[in-house]
Amino acid sequence: MALQRKSVIVSYAASPSFLSSPTWDQLKQTLLSQLPLRNIHWKTPSRTSIRTIQELDISLVPLDTIRDELASQVPATLLEKPLLNLYFVTCENTDLELYRTTIKRQIKEWHATVSNRKNQEWIILHVIRPDAKIPSGAFFQLKGSVLDKLKADFNTDKRDRCVQLIWSTNPSMWGEFITKLKDGILSAFDSAVTQREDEVRRSESQRQMPGWNFCTFFILKESLASSFEGVNLCDEALLQYDELEASFYQALKEKNLSWFGVLISPAPKDDSNPLLSLSKKPYRDMILANTITVFDFRIYLLTRQCQLLAQSGRITEVCKKTGAFLGAFGRRLREVEKDLPRFFLQSWIYSSALSVVEQCDSWASNLSEAQLAVFNAGKGELVELARSQLDLIGMHIGFLPQSPPFSSVWVPILSSSEPSTTKISNTQILTALDSEDAFYSLYTHTTTRAIDLYANAGRRKFALKLHGSLAALELHRGHFDAALTTYNSLPAHYAPHMWTSLECSMLQRALETHSALGKPRNREWIHILLSFLAVYAQSSGADMLVKEEIKAAYISRLVDALKSSASELDSGKPGCSLLLSFFQTLVDLPHPDHPAISVQVSPTATLARIKDGSYLEATIHNRLPCALPIEEISVILSGKDADRQRFSVTANSLNPGASKVTLFCPTSNAGTYLLESSEIRMSRLLFNWIYRKPSTNKVPRLTKSSNMLVRIPRDLLAFDVQLRQPPRVEFGQSPTIIVAVSTGRNEVSKAVIRLSAPSVIFDCQDVSLFENDSTEAEFTLEHIILHNLSRSKTVELLVPHSDVSGFNALTISIEVDYVTADESSITRTLKVPRVISTSLPISVNVEDFFRGKQLFSKFTVSTLSHQHVRIASVLLEPPDLDTSGLKVVTSSPRKRNIMSHRYNQHIFCFRSDQTDQARFALAVWYNLSDFIPVRDPLTLDVKYRMLREEVESVIDRAIDEVLADLPEWHMHKTALHAKFIEMLESDASWVEIYTISGELNVPGKIEISEELRDPVEKVKEILRAHQHPESPHGPWHEIRIPVDVPSMTIVAAARIELRTKSPHLYAGQPISAVLSIHTTFHWGPNLNDKERQYTMQYDVEEMVKEWLVSGKKRGNFSAMDDTIFSVPITLVALHHGEFALPRVVVTALPLTDEMTMGSMAIPSTETCQVHGAEKVLILPRGGRSTFVLDMGST
Repeated sequence: MALQRKSVIVSYAASPSFLSSPTWDQLKQTLLSQLPLRNIHWKTPSRTSIRTIQELDISLVPLDTIRDELASQVPATLLEKPLLNLYFVTCENTDLELYRTTIKRQIKEWHATVSNRKNQEWIILHVIRPDAKIPSGAFFQLKGSVLDKLKADFNTDKRDRCVQLIWSTNPSMWGEFITKLKDGILSAFDSAVTQREDEVRRSESQRQMPGWNFCTFFILKESLASSFEGVNLCDEALLQYDELEASFYQALKEKNLSWFGVLISPAPKDDSNPLLSLSKKPYRDMILANTITVFDFRIYLLTRQCQLLAQSGRITEVCKKTGAFLGAFGRRLREVEKDLPRFFLQSWIYSSALSVVEQCDSWASNLSEAQLAVFNAGKGELVELARSQLDLIGMHIGFLPQSPPFSSVWVPILSSSEPSTTKISNTQILTALDSEDAFYSLYTHTTTRAIDLYANAGRRKFALKLHGSLAALELHRGHFDAALTTYNSLPAHYAPHMWTSLECSMLQRALETHSALGKPRNREWIHILLSFLAVYAQSSGADMLVKEEIKAAYISRLVDALKSSASELDSGKPGCSLLLSFFQTLVDLPHPDHPAISVQVSPTATLARIKDGSYLEATIHNRLPCALPIEEISVILSGKDADRQRFSVTANSLNPGASKVTLFCPTSNAGTYLLESSEIRMSRLLFNWIYRKPSTNKVPRLTKSSNMLVRIPRDLLAFDVQLRQPPRVEFGQSPTIIVAVSTGRNEVSKAVIRLSAPSVIFDCQDVSLFENDSTEAEFTLEHIILHNLSRSKTVELLVPHSDVSGFNALTISIEVDYVTADESSITRTLKVPRVISTSLPISVNVEDFFRGKQLFSKFTVSTLSHQHVRIASVLLEPPDLDTSGLKVVTSSPRKRNIMSHRYNQHIFCFRSDQTDQARFALAVWYNLSDFIPVRDPLTLDVKYRMLREEVESVIDRAIDEVLADLPEWHMHKTALHAKFIEMLESDASWVEIYTISGELNVPGKIEISEELRDPVEKVKEILRAHQHPESPHGPWHEIRIPVDVPSMTIVAAARIELRTKSPHLYAGQPISAVLSIHTTFHWGPNLNDKERQYTMQYDVEEMVKEWLVSGKKRGNFSAMDDTIFSVPITLVALHHGEFALPRVVVTALPLTDEMTMGSMAIPSTETCQVHGAEKVLILPRGGRSTFVLDMGST
């Protein structure tokens, strides 16, 4: 049924000669091209907002064709009469004579006719040609124009209804007229609506009076709705029908339906005709005759509402409204169902729902994606409603069982005791009633259609629910394989959306179908059962299809069957090869995140104390109503750097509710761990929960405990491995680390050690026992194996490795598999990451000073750590005194005990004359008669230790001294040591006093058991009395650094010597001086260089503020070994004071006979300012001056 468009009637009139002329035809066609009218804004006092008419059709009809009949008793639409009347005037604008004699009389006759009509407006349109000539002198004419006469004669109510149109091809010429046309139509329409609304209100106010008729009131108000519909105000029209529907409900509530016939009087094809069709019955005539039934009235009202919804573009609401109507009115008709033909109600709902879908498809156009989804969902609901009628019919005729999911719509169908002579007319249902196959085909087709519509709308839940009904149909028909396939696939779609009722139903059906087929209880059956138990746990069994009193027994039988099936899983099936069966038995069946069980662990583990390992308390919640048989419970904790700790315990079953268990881990690495996963084993079935999952936007199915961190305390007596740098580090040698293996309380039968670090290679074959230990050990390419280690034993291994100079610190992963003598059946695995600093805590810088045949080297030792460093000694060792002729003396004693957190300086002197006495503690010299350059490097030996190491050594000695008399407390030595270190780390106030005097005051109080309190106090007394010994005890670190003896081709000593006999020097006085430069080649790289001669250049530095230098202050000279060059100069002090003499810069000129990298070689040179420390006192110049001052007259 297509929607019919209505139009507003506009009459026209003119002189007969003009209407019969071709000009009128052209003018009419031009006017029609401007139609329909658009964007008309209707503003009326009875409404709060402006209503906009997007488009309005206009029908131009001659005035003489409109019959002026008497007012009908039946209210009609307001658009049946013209809302506007037009009169066309065609004459020259200046032809006043023609207007006065002819045109004015014609207009008056027309005006008299149209002005007497109610709710109609009129407009006079004066049409002139664009080439009409305006008479000369028109400006001074007093007679006016034809347009002026028209306005003066007919605009009597101060409203301009006369418009002049200059007819041309320009479309803008119609602008003023179109505006007048809109205003006129709106004015007439507004007055007509106001009058009709008054009539409606007056009629409604008489509702309680005798003789008032609802049907008459309906027709009256409907005329208002039809009028709004005609001007495309569909929302206003729909509002009228909504108010009529409310009035009907009020009459229904008052049980005052005397104006209607019976509730329903079935006519032929009433059950199969399209619901939204007005042509199937004369509804308005039946309303006027007061013979319409409630059934027909409700259908007519619904149809008009749906048509208006479709016209206003609200097609998505049509499906929703008709679905609600069919459901509500269907329940009303069920009251009289026994008076209707059999299955009439079901056939009517089925046919109406499908007909609405077809009708909406014909109305729908240009829907957006969002609107299309809602539209498809509405159609899907209608098709599902039609399908539910097939459920009812099928259950009543025995084609469908009266059980879920079909029975969800079950209601008894009432039928008359006497056989009815009339039957339903829907041919599809009639055929389905006679044939079971036809019924199943119709049922499947209708369900599939609803599924497709739901899928297109994105409503997966509704589509999947209907899939379940198809599976139930297949199960009822005996198609078990197809039903099982569907039942197995549907729960996976339900679970993400938490549709537990549907999921539970499908899974229970799948279990029943699996049993009906007689299939083995394999992995597929186990997965179905586990999914069913998960849904049961989530819903507490509320969605099961069994009775409440047998739920526990039902679940218990399933759990027992699960245990049995898990034990026999893939074990020796007939026809299965032995090899395949063997590999299948190696594979567990994991099931993650099962909600029937949950594991909650304690935030803190406890140490086993008598053996390596720790215990962890856990609470297991079983949400099933029966005990769950299991074999093992385990928990995995993850730490940093891939550290894993596994706690486990064996168990037989889990009772319903909460159960507390204690899990054990044979290794205990101290630290804070994250609860990563937990597992519960039932034979081959493995329940696991992963708590450490990647972030996702989806809502997790299970709510994990917020307490996800577990702390494992440190076991000081457990097997342990530590790393440290070797006590002696020698540059240029292969780097090594010390791996310290401590057995603690354990007597270890065997320990296999593996070391790994990124970009580092450990040479396990070249490992050696530190300090010649007699431990039995094996060294392979990748492992270090130790045998028969006693309790409380520490084995130190020296492990070479590749270069790590590019790292400041190195993280080494240590993995040790060890077996203790007490528990030889358990192989414990210790996986710990250890960080060792590869950089040294001190740095050494050297600075060289050449002084003739002596070389002074200053070594600065500075700390790179925040800790204090104690320097025991700094030695510089020559390579071989017999061959090098080199001797070293130091500026201080060979051994010093210095505590520093900044730097220390050590000066060494290298001398070449054995007869000279070195002013420094160490000197190096060559024998002149047998000079040999030093080729091999010297070695700088630095002995040091960190403050922490020294203090720990002091604490260990104090503890050993106290425990020497208490052997029963030796097992607590490690705990005492750790506790003292912890207290010292908490407060650094003791450091300053210790560095000065050696007294060690332990801050704070130590919380320890009463048995150890006396030993602790004795240790503290010993530490308070401690003093630094002259020769410090404890271990030291040693660094050996190769030091090359530097070379210098030319060493020059420049000196400015003043030559004056006067003891006093004055400013401005010329002072004679001699510049002498001594050169030596003693430190040259080659022995033959002493015979050479170099060209040198000197330059006396300008000191323009202190000295004026006169003479040859810049020049060249020839330098030879052990020679002196002298030149006289004169110095003049510019002012008085005490200041240094000018510096002398001596450089070597390039060698013309030697080339280096494409350019002439320049010999290396170092210049010493011999007079650098001297200063000269310049006195101010003395004298007398006389000044004569004119004081002026008195």
